[in-house]
Amino acid sequence: MTTTVEYIRYRIALDDQPAFEDAYRRAAESLAASPECIDYELTRCQEERERYVLRIRWTSVEDHLQGFRKGEHFPAFFSAIRPYVKAIEEMQHYHATDVVGTGKAAGHA
Repeated sequence: MTTTVEYIRYRIALDDQPAFEDAYRRAAESLAASPECIDYELTRCQEERERYVLRIRWTSVEDHLQGFRKGEHFPAFFSAIRPYVKAIEEMQHYHATDVVGTGKAAGHA
């Protein structure tokens, strides 16, 4: 299976971050229930604390756009994150390459 990785970059004001993370906790229920979603992770930048990156692995771009976005789980997902759509700086799909591996500290994280 060729997977697709979607990255969504956000810029969220410090005061809005607790509500933003709560919104994604609710939205994550829809991702977890979606047969098109492999996994997901929301991260916050340590150097620029107002920046977040959401990484979602989909079974394919088509499954994301035609399956998830047109399926039963999207309305609840979008309802949760709707207030933050204007804070998106980038939303793109990427293909994974074969350059992968683990570092020496992998067993210690």
